[in-house]
This record gives sequence, C-alpha cells and structure tokens, in this order.
Amino acid sequence: MYDKEHGLYVAHCENGPLSIIGKMANRHGLVAGATGTGKTVTLQVIAESFCQAGVPCFMADMKGDLSGISQEGKMSGFIEKRLPEFGLENPEFQACPVRFYDVYGEQGHPMRATISQMGPQLLSRLLGLNETQDGVLNITFRIADERGLLLIDLKDLRAMLDYVSKHAKEYTTKYGNISPTTVGAIQRALLQLENQGADKFFGEPSFDIYDLLQTEGGKGVMSVLAADKLMMQPKLYSTFLLWLLSDLYSQLPEVGDMELPKLIFFFDEAHMLFEDTSKALVDKIEQVIRLIRSKGVGIYFVTQSPTDIPENILGQLGNRVQHALRAYTPKDQRAVKTAADTFRANPAFKTDEAIMNLETGEALVSFLDEKGAPAVVERAKILFPLSQIGAITEGQRIDIIKQSRVYGKYDTTVDRESAFEVLLAQSEAQETEQAEVEDKVPTKSEKDEKSTGKKKNGIFSKVIKAIITALTGTLATIAGTMVSDAITGKKTKSRTSTTGRMAKNATSAATRTITRELTRDILGNLTK
Repeated sequence: MYDKEHGLYVAHCENGPLSIIGKMANRHGLVAGATGTGKTVTLQVIAESFCQAGVPCFMADMKGDLSGISQEGKMSGFIEKRLPEFGLENPEFQACPVRFYDVYGEQGHPMRATISQMGPQLLSRLLGLNETQDGVLNITFRIADERGLLLIDLKDLRAMLDYVSKHAKEYTTKYGNISPTTVGAIQRALLQLENQGADKFFGEPSFDIYDLLQTEGGKGVMSVLAADKLMMQPKLYSTFLLWLLSDLYSQLPEVGDMELPKLIFFFDEAHMLFEDTSKALVDKIEQVIRLIRSKGVGIYFVTQSPTDIPENILGQLGNRVQHALRAYTPKDQRAVKTAADTFRANPAFKTDEAIMNLETGEALVSFLDEKGAPAVVERAKILFPLSQIGAITEGQRIDIIKQSRVYGKYDTTVDRESAFEVLLAQSEAQETEQAEVEDKVPTKSEKDEKSTGKKKNGIFSKVIKAIITALTGTLATIAGTMVSDAITGKKTKSRTSTTGRMAKNATSAATRTITRELTRDILGNLTK
C-alpha cells in the first residue's frame, strides 16, 4: 500500500507500520530467505506498493506465481484473521496493469537484443569463453565495426568469425594472432547456445527499454518475465537480466534524487548473476549498481542468503527484508551470522537467533530513514497482497497479452541486411569474378596442349607439302613421256623401261624429300 505521508507500506511490527520512503527507494534493496519462507509474496507486496505509487516494476516469474498480480485479490480466512494485526478493516483488493514478456516468445511478448547490443563482454560470459577466445571475439567485433557490418543475430556473428578466420593474416599484425582453432571453439560455443534456444533472443526488433517505464491509469505497469523455461539456462537468464540493467544504465538520462524512482528492477535468484563471473565483470556490475540510482532506477535482489551477493555490492543495498534461514551445518551458521551482521542491531532481541526462528510470512526488516541511514532492525509481519496470490490460467494470460499496448510490436521478427548478407554477397561476387578470369586465361596444361598441337600441325603440313611436291614432279615426268610416245606413235620396250626408271627415280626423290623435311623439324624441336 502507498500513501504520500508514510511511503510504501510493506510490513508491520510492534511499533507500527514499516514503509519504504519514496525518495530512498532507489537506494536498492535485498529480499533474502530460505525456500518456502515467503520471499515471492514479499516481492509481490513491494511491487504492488510501487505500482500504486505510479512506479513501474520489472520482475522475473520463476514458477508462474507472480502472474496473479494481474488479477484482483479476494478475502480469505487467513487474510481476515490478519487484518487486526495491520490495523485494517476493509482492504481494497485490486489488480495491477501487467505486461507479460518471454525471451522465447511463448508466454508473453518476445524480448530480443542484437549481438551488437549484447557486446563482446557479456557475450563472452554467456558463451563461457576463456581469455584467448574472449580476445578473438573482441577482435571480431572491432573488425565488424571498422567495416560497418551489423551484427544482429547468431548467423551474423558466425559469418563474421568465418571471415576473420579466412583473413587472419591481414589482421594479425594489427590485432594479434587469430588462430583457426580458437575461432572453431567459439563457433562450437555458439552452436551449443543455439541448441539451447538462445537464437530466439538475438534478433530484431530489439527490445525498447522505455517500454518498461510505462504507467496506465496512474499505476505503474508491472513487466513480468516468464522465466520458468529460461531458468533452465542459468547463464542465459543472468546475462539477459544483466544486459537489461546495462541498457537501462546506458540509455537513461541523469535525474538525481527523485521523490519516487522511475523504475524498480527485481533480480530474482540473484546468486546466478555472480556464479562463474570474472572479477572484471563483477566490478562492472558494482559500478552499474552504484551509478544507476542516479538514473532513477532501484535494484532489489532476491536470493536465499546475503552471502550470495559480493560484499561490495551488498553494502549498497539499503532496504532489507530477511526471511528465515536454517542453520543445520557450520556453513549455514556462518551464513546466518553474516546475515545478522548486515543489520543495525536491535537491543530487544538477538538478530542471529531471530533469523532462525522466523515463521512463514515473518521477516527482519530494516529500511533507510529520511537521512539515508539504515533503521534499527525490526521483527515484523509482511503485509498480504491485494492482488491474487498464485498463477493465472492460460486463457487469462492470452487475453492480457492481446490487450497489451505493445501487442504486435515485437511478435514478428525482422531480418534486414546485416553482416551475413553482406559477406555472403561479397563471397559470391569474388567467386564469379574468379570464374570469369579462369575462363579467359588458359591454364598451363591448356597452353602446353595448344603449343604441342601447333608443332604437330607444322610437321604434318610440311610432310604433306613434300609428298605433294614429289608426286607432282613424278606425275609430270610420267605424263610428259606418255605424251611424247603418243605423238611419235612409238611404244618400245626400251621406252617402257625408261618410263619405269623415271617413276622409280621420282619416287626415290619424293622419299628423300619427305625424310629431309621430317629430319629438319625433329632436329629443330630437339635443339629448342
């Protein structure tokens, strides 16, 4: 519940209501506790209070339970018994305006980002790359920028990696070694990511973060991300939410301290954000959390234990709700002690003992006061939600999706010209040009064959010419003798013999001529 005088009413203790002060709401917060102690209901109550104050919220719905925030709540025996504890008589049950989102586009509006928007650092974390592979990925992004190539989806990045691998020698001097083995490892990681369904996340139209900053009827819109399937891929889930935070940080203008935040961002299962995360990335997360409050954004981490959060980041979480923790092992006991040490002590009870004895719906609560200092921790009961507790039906979800103001905005993918299409066109043009060159310029074997053919044709021509010359002379001689005999009318044995000898001599001459021409050509070729 919200009112301007008391702020966002969340819990009630012996000393009265406990509320988050509006202008301190962007100082971030923590909701912690073991499974089944009431963290999800607490998140719903806090989100409802912001909604009534006109502050939009973003939250991940792990089991579908948070979808009930879209429906009006109802009186129950349990709520009726608790009314006197909160000083309430007739609570006004109400629903919140909700937009459902889903990275896979199955239970809500699709949420996409381009490869370029994700950037090499977050993408490297998502792919689980080592230092060398991370370096090559950064080089690939740099070359794409230099060439003006858009990296929108996974096929663009694969095409770009293939190009960089084929032209590695051109870039080695400028950027360092680019090993085909390293490129192959990145390609395999991309294939694994695609098999997990992450290819649906990369593409266009990319998500506009300003759609998270909407109000309807004076209430803040609750953007609920269906995360039951996404949770099966922890790296994708945490990297996606980290991308959203980074995008908010980079795009929103500085606004300083406001009476109320622009947006409250709930990061459920927050421990996943910091598992297997490099120190450089943790430092970046710390920087974003420290500075994003000046953009009017408050971040509330939801996790089992405060020990899931790095100490430097934990120190920035001023508004805290701690549900019960169980301490069955020395490790659990240390976690309880750590959680207790994060609160400003209350002399009325021992904080560590109270954490282990809290009932469902109870919590240790400490919010920042008007000066920004943490209040003394109180043992309190969390207010009940005014919206429905539990999941909605599939039909109700579909109706809400179709009535949403962003319905149709992200549902149809757009595949415009980007790195894949440009590089494919260039490759085809080069292949065509090469084929044309090969058709015009004969190969070495073709040149040798043509030269040999000319030589053979030259020898053959000369042989034929010699034969024709010899035969022509012989025929002329024989013809002359025959004409002479016809004129004189003589046909003697001696003449006949003479004609035969002439033919024989002519044949011998022709043979000598042929032999001579062949010998000249053969010897000439051997000399060459």
